[in-house]
Amino acid sequence: MTKAAPLLTPYVALKRRDAHFGNPGSKAILINNNLLIIWWDYSQAIVYFVKGNQIFSPEAKCPDIREIVLLIRNKKGKCPQERLQLIFSEPLFAKVAELRGGIDKLLCKMHIIGGDVSKPDLAMSASCRQYIVDNVDIIVHAAATVRFDEALKKAILLNVRGTKLILDLAKQCKKIKLFIHISTAYCHLHEKLLEERPYDPPADPHKVLAAAEIFDTETIENIAAKLLNNLPNSYAFTKALAEALAVEAMKQIPVMILRPSIVIPILREPLPGWTDNLNGPTGLLIGAGKGVIRSMYCRSNSYADYLPVDIFINGIMVVAWNYLQRGDKETMIYNFTSSAEVKITWTELIETGKEIILNRVPLNGVVWYPGGSMKHSRLSHNICAILFHWIPAILVDSLLYILRFEPVLMRVHRRISKGFDVFEYYTNNQWDFQSDAYQRLRMHLNAREKEDYKIDAGGVDIPKYFEDCVRAARVYILKETDDTIPAAKRHMKIMRTVDLLVRYIFIGFTLWILSRWASTILSGKSEPELPVL
Repeated sequence: MTKAAPLLTPYVALKRRDAHFGNPGSKAILINNNLLIIWWDYSQAIVYFVKGNQIFSPEAKCPDIREIVLLIRNKKGKCPQERLQLIFSEPLFAKVAELRGGIDKLLCKMHIIGGDVSKPDLAMSASCRQYIVDNVDIIVHAAATVRFDEALKKAILLNVRGTKLILDLAKQCKKIKLFIHISTAYCHLHEKLLEERPYDPPADPHKVLAAAEIFDTETIENIAAKLLNNLPNSYAFTKALAEALAVEAMKQIPVMILRPSIVIPILREPLPGWTDNLNGPTGLLIGAGKGVIRSMYCRSNSYADYLPVDIFINGIMVVAWNYLQRGDKETMIYNFTSSAEVKITWTELIETGKEIILNRVPLNGVVWYPGGSMKHSRLSHNICAILFHWIPAILVDSLLYILRFEPVLMRVHRRISKGFDVFEYYTNNQWDFQSDAYQRLRMHLNAREKEDYKIDAGGVDIPKYFEDCVRAARVYILKETDDTIPAAKRHMKIMRTVDLLVRYIFIGFTLWILSRWASTILSGKSEPELPVL
């Protein structure tokens, strides 16, 4: 799964006396998640500096709202202010912008600082650095490259050096109360049971960082296999090193490490099923739903651990409240995982998705009728990939080329194949996660808080959730509006008929070949001839 997922989230901080965390009427931290803003943009390397000893609500109609300090880099000719404005213009932010009186008023609550986590000294001016040092007391560090196939040098500079530089900055902050480091549950892959405790890194992060700063990309890639030390990719390696730096910094500042599992689309708020990418199970469902993916090599009875992004955001807020308001200074590492409560096997995932796409939410322009299966044998998968992925792709692209259209299917399958190279490691291995500390958090929430800031899997309708994911991907990523669903259903019926027709023709032709061959042998010819087509 490419881009498995930490996330980036802008919050609006506030504080009020009638907050419902804690005793009624006490001065506490208000966390109102009715319209939680979620910002998924992994590649932008944004760090959230949260000013003030409060946690965050985009919706609460309270005048005492503190600012959010965001570190944002320039990208593709757009300055940080332009990029933030574009993001706030997305449908995900429509309701909160309306409640706040428009995007401009929402932007007024944001203090934007230009910088880049992958650059030396964060590419930050002295005045901006001093502003953070003087004013910030909570830091949420979620910036990372989460590409599994990222070049090792780039991954080290962003994930490891970026974390070190943010930690160094936090150590200078005069009012620092809490540093939250977003790690991943899949960074200590040698541990089949991941406990909520520190682990030794696969290498010395300081030495690895020093080497990455000295040698060029090609040299680092040449020694990558030895550096990774049996870890499957640069993401797991560098996130483990970054976590080691966070553990090391615990001696000097209060650092909390959160390990989410595979972050997947929104469960409830603000837009059920929303995501801005096709990574993880959503991409698998869409690829299969378009008829492009027809074979996958994996252990069908194994399961991965998923966490909806809004559940994780709720968890971030609750652990911060638990530390800052309840005074729980002992628990500093949390595994944000769900498999202790819900286990969805790959077979269940695929079958559920197939039922949704075939019967309820078909996709436009399917290449072929969705089908195929998971293979337990790599040889079987490779044969099916040749027959049902590569040969059809060659034929379709050849036809497109003859008709003077741009060939696309071979390019798509190259990307799918590259993704499978990474994906197969995770689908053919199994990990379990201890999440006792994460689950204990619920004991401190009352009934209303458990509903508003949901951090458990209770009452989740799995088929409904995956249907929301497909619908949201259809609308927000594939740009297929709901009014096209009837036409998509008609097209799906046509493709079903074509699929059956081709199957019957293939079976009939095969039986005819075999019968001719058998009759030739039985007639006594020593060298049977193949029928002429």
